[in-house]
Amino acid sequence: MGIPIYAPAVIGAILLFCLNFFRDPLRIAPENEHLIIAPADGKIVKIETITDHELGESQLVSIFLNVFNVHANRMPIKGRFSDVKYEKGKFLIAFDHKASDENERTEITILSKAGTVKVKQIAGLIARRIICYAKHGETMEMGGRLGFIRFGSRTDLILPNTINLAVELGQKVVGNRTIIGTFQ
Repeated sequence: MGIPIYAPAVIGAILLFCLNFFRDPLRIAPENEHLIIAPADGKIVKIETITDHELGESQLVSIFLNVFNVHANRMPIKGRFSDVKYEKGKFLIAFDHKASDENERTEITILSKAGTVKVKQIAGLIARRIICYAKHGETMEMGGRLGFIRFGSRTDLILPNTINLAVELGQKVVGNRTIIGTFQ
């Protein structure tokens, strides 16, 4: 019994999917230190005022990344990492709002000119691997490679209330290009 005639096509399709999924295109961040830029490609699925257990009243912007988006995470603002926490958790569908607090995630706290900003890398139903390049005490420029989340996932931004948001619910965003907000 030989190899089925369709086997090369299936293998080729899987290879193309993986090459497309794991891409990390070069993108130059804007040179304006009064901006917060999108840390990931995707669609904004939630914007709301929250009470963060460390920051108090803050703004939450949640970006859902489907399997066709670039899954590299970028630094939304120049700053120093004051805390990097990994938490095991569930693997709920990433567009479920409970995923922010219940799924496997890495929470990165950044001290910046805008105040304290948090980025949460959240694994989804399929994604079971979060890669985070942030190291406690290090500084990273806006647009730097912050990490990678494999397959469908979510990236949350927790921002000070002083940020003037420039995005809306349902908007598609591009990492390192879309302006999430501005500050003085």
